[in-house]
Amino acid sequence: MAQSKAKAETVVPTAAGTEVETEIAYLVKRHRVTPAIVREIMRRVGSSERGAVEREIQKGKARR
Repeated sequence: MAQSKAKAETVVPTAAGTEVETEIAYLVKRHRVTPAIVREIMRRVGSSERGAVEREIQKGKARR
């Protein structure tokens, strides 16, 4: 029973989840990178704050 409850909770999208996906879509379009790269940067930085993620994207582009 506990497994099905946990599974059901993870499937339900939340408002915060849709905000993050919207933010990812915006950053992907603006900086012309893949969604996987944006997610990885968000995970590494530990924040989904737009400014912090954009700084990391710029640092990565400067290294190319």
